[in-house]
Amino acid sequence: MVKTAIRADEVFAILQQVHDPEIPVLSVVDLGIVREVRDDAVAITPTYSGCPATLVIEQAIRQALDAAGLQKMRIETVLFPPWTTDWITAEGHRKLEAYGIAPPQPSGAVLCPRCGSAQARLVSEFGSTPCKALYRCGACGEPFDRFKCH
Repeated sequence: MVKTAIRADEVFAILQQVHDPEIPVLSVVDLGIVREVRDDAVAITPTYSGCPATLVIEQAIRQALDAAGLQKMRIETVLFPPWTTDWITAEGHRKLEAYGIAPPQPSGAVLCPRCGSAQARLVSEFGSTPCKALYRCGACGEPFDRFKCH
């Protein structure tokens, strides 16, 4: 069945169930890549150009929309303004930290997601995915990824 009208909050609820393939605790809504929902389209912005997960995310969004009867709703990619970590929701920050990834802090501080210490040391600019850097906590000694700010 194809739906002809749906409210934006209903579409956001559907998309809250679409998870990032690289950070499965985050939905595309938590990540802040869903920019806008209109009657006929969902506008998304990739986290960065060349992100290997972009196509998988678009396919997952398409599948979720289709399963909800929204086959006619288009997915538009919007590149300007570019995505920023400021768009990660407060819930997204909580989920990242609970998953063991340090979320970006407005102050720029790097806090260990395990013990909360600010005694973090950069080990590598490249973590488990291109959007994360690898750190080690000086207090508890644990390694952890930090979501790169941009």
